[in-house]
Amino acid sequence: MYSVMLVDDDYPVLELLAEAIGWEALGMRLTGMHENGLAAWDQAQQEMPDIVITDIGMPKMNGLELIERMRERKSNVRVVILSCHDEFQFAQQAMRLNVQDYFLKDTLDPSELVKLLERFKESLDAEAQTEWQQLRLKHIVDETKELRKEQWMKNFIQQPLLSPQDWLKEAKGYGLFEDGSACLPAIAFLEEYPEAKRRFLSDQTLRFAVNNVIEEVLQGLELQGLHAGYGTKESFLLFSFRPDIKTNVFDRAAASLRTVQEALYKTLNIRISFVLGEPCASPETLRAQLKGLLAGASQRFYLEEGAVVKRRTVARPEHDLFAVYDEASTELREALLAKRPEEVERVIKRWTLFIKEREYAPETVKDWMLKLLLDLKLKLQSLQFMRPGYSADTLHKEIADIDSLAELEHWLVERLEPVAAWRGTGGGNGMRPEAVEACKYVSLHLDRRISLEEVAEHLYLNPSYFSRMFKKETGESFIEHVTRMKLERAKELLRQTGYSVGKICEMLGYDNQSYFIKIFKSHVGVTPVEYRG
Repeated sequence: MYSVMLVDDDYPVLELLAEAIGWEALGMRLTGMHENGLAAWDQAQQEMPDIVITDIGMPKMNGLELIERMRERKSNVRVVILSCHDEFQFAQQAMRLNVQDYFLKDTLDPSELVKLLERFKESLDAEAQTEWQQLRLKHIVDETKELRKEQWMKNFIQQPLLSPQDWLKEAKGYGLFEDGSACLPAIAFLEEYPEAKRRFLSDQTLRFAVNNVIEEVLQGLELQGLHAGYGTKESFLLFSFRPDIKTNVFDRAAASLRTVQEALYKTLNIRISFVLGEPCASPETLRAQLKGLLAGASQRFYLEEGAVVKRRTVARPEHDLFAVYDEASTELREALLAKRPEEVERVIKRWTLFIKEREYAPETVKDWMLKLLLDLKLKLQSLQFMRPGYSADTLHKEIADIDSLAELEHWLVERLEPVAAWRGTGGGNGMRPEAVEACKYVSLHLDRRISLEEVAEHLYLNPSYFSRMFKKETGESFIEHVTRMKLERAKELLRQTGYSVGKICEMLGYDNQSYFIKIFKSHVGVTPVEYRG
């Protein structure tokens, strides 16, 4: 659906247009109604509309200035002016801003506006189709090229190197080992892979997007580099250089890799870490280095977020991690029972540091963390109120996709802090059943408006009595609780999905996106877009 924004300081006009036009039937959705240009511009910066219908004379920012700003951000936005002004100079200025039509309020016929909107949809559909065909053709060509390069890299690593000379001929086609140059390999690890995959909907789209950004960055670097995919979460960068005593190739490569990191985060909000191998002067030594980089699962597990480091061997610890299991479990349980979320995070960080200093095998650490969570789930039944889908199978699948200790720490904190917060509002055994049921009702209906009267009726209680009882039991008013739970869900959706702010607003039962953004910023300190980063 195409998004439409209405802007007019005459609110009855906004109501008339909102109700008189069948937006869904036109294949459109009304994403905002604003009484001044500045409010409309604030929302447009979060989600630019496809079509804007605006007055001219308004407080704070007039319609012509709003149009000009929108055109700078989105040149093909369709614009209709709806105004009381019939002076020639306004129409003339509107034409210079490429306004599609100019209606006078006094003589406005909604059916004429509907016809114009239908034409807008036809032209937008045509533009989208043309753009899609062009992008699809380029995508097929680029994807075929990248798949061929990826297969070439896999064959080199996995198959016997029968003819190094033949391989060298192919490598020179990619700019490697030319005229006596050497090669420095680096392996790239995609961080927070499950979340990235959710945002891009598929591995294929994610890998294609990452490759496009890296290829563009490599073209602007002084050090010549080749990027080749290998798996869903890792790829290789091979830097070509001439050995020189005066130049430290590791420093040059590390600087190049940090440039790649910055571009990926800025463009795709994706973090990536790197491990550098040793310089190679032949296909045989390069093949051995690439195999060694792939085998470094333990080093990858203990990488800091955004790291660029040299390859090293991780020694196996002498101590058994499960020997301290009871101690860690007791500390976490006591922190949860003490109703202090900050203490839960502190305990988890302490044990994460303990593990990092000793560098236990990644699979051992995952098993240890999973056992901790499952045991606490059995001992603290309040966990079931927070996330009903937390079965052992679900948790096991989640942890299997985690590749670093930093991500594992975040995963455990994310699942235990809400338990402490819930208990902190009286969510344990000491809270009255009516308050527990009310909290549960809210959790199950976050997708729509929830009123105090509605929940009181659900519990067969007088609204005034219910309000006082809820505040006494939980330490917060019912409205405060609903708002907090909705915003917690909003933060989760912003972190874990690619849904637009407008879509999340709808999913949480807010009718007005501007109000949702305002209340989010008031409680969280930043706008939803800034929170997503």
